[in-house]
Amino acid sequence: MLNPGTTPAGPGPSADLVASSLTVIRDGQHLSGGYVACPSYPTYRYAWLRDGAFCAYAMDLHGRAGSADAFHRWVARTVLAHRNLITTAVHVAAAGAVAGTMPPTRYTLTGEVEADVGAWPNFQLDGYGTWLWALRDHLRRRTHGAAPGGSVLSGSVLDAAGLVADYLVATRHLPCFDCWEESGDRRHTSTLAAVSAGLDAAADLLDRPALAGVAAELRADLDARHLRGGCYVKHDATDAVDASLLWLALPFGVVAPDDPRMVATAARIRADLVGPGGGVRRYLGDEFYGGGQWILLTAWLGWYRAVTGDRAGARSCRDWIDRAATGEGWLPEQTSAAPQDPAAVEHWVRRWGPVATPLLWSHAMYLVLDHALEPRAAR
Repeated sequence: MLNPGTTPAGPGPSADLVASSLTVIRDGQHLSGGYVACPSYPTYRYAWLRDGAFCAYAMDLHGRAGSADAFHRWVARTVLAHRNLITTAVHVAAAGAVAGTMPPTRYTLTGEVEADVGAWPNFQLDGYGTWLWALRDHLRRRTHGAAPGGSVLSGSVLDAAGLVADYLVATRHLPCFDCWEESGDRRHTSTLAAVSAGLDAAADLLDRPALAGVAAELRADLDARHLRGGCYVKHDATDAVDASLLWLALPFGVVAPDDPRMVATAARIRADLVGPGGGVRRYLGDEFYGGGQWILLTAWLGWYRAVTGDRAGARSCRDWIDRAATGEGWLPEQTSAAPQDPAAVEHWVRRWGPVATPLLWSHAMYLVLDHALEPRAAR
């Protein structure tokens, strides 16, 4: 049962929300190690690889290595339990096609493929790449891969990492749904960044240098096909931006935060996607719950500002998130203040209920932003 906000990390609203965020993520972690996307929103009762990887990363930043370790072990067990599904996808993708059932981007909390997998766009590559990136980061924080309770760097984890790397190599050129579960006929810039970062991580973990070569090819492809006028764009068939483009710099390192291409991209995100209250929208034309301002993306912009030296701007992002928290210290997926499409808000409320709250990924990115400003775990 969620019980946020019981152990404040220090004075002030930010410290209180840090404590609440740690509690929400802790209480949202199943005994299996998987993190539920949102415990009170039926549509999000699954464990996404992408959301979970960032939850594990946030927990690592704040000294909760055991939680992160449990998640990575859960992913490895889940991947290996579905080896046949993944291997089939590799063989089919090598021929330039998509298998009838692709490995899902989310699983049940006990690591199973959901019963009606066709009900939701599920062929997404970014979660698998993000997991590999997060796994390497987790291991680098442990001495020789050791974590409380044992070493996550076991043969089964490396076996799972190799299987995922093979899957990403085979499917990297295929269109897939983006991180928002949309536009499945496109190759998405942030997805390719996640795949590139994941393959770089796997090259290091598995001592397979050829994987780094594939990652370099993807980065070259991004510059050749996803750059317009010195600015990265949402996908290969648009000139528009998406706030997920911030991932190219942080955390995936496709380009440096101060690279002129990234600076231009961040400037367009601020110009096009920051709402009147200071929160960040996903993209122009978004209709999901009216296309409001997202907590996790506001935190991402704040993270980028902190890393590039704009600490005042980063604090303003954190302050905006502080104000968006509920009285229980919970963070929603997005706020409906100043929606792009006001009529769409009620449509989604009738369909799925109120906005998902608390969203673990929102809390995770708040922790990442707070750590960029005040590394509390080091205290």
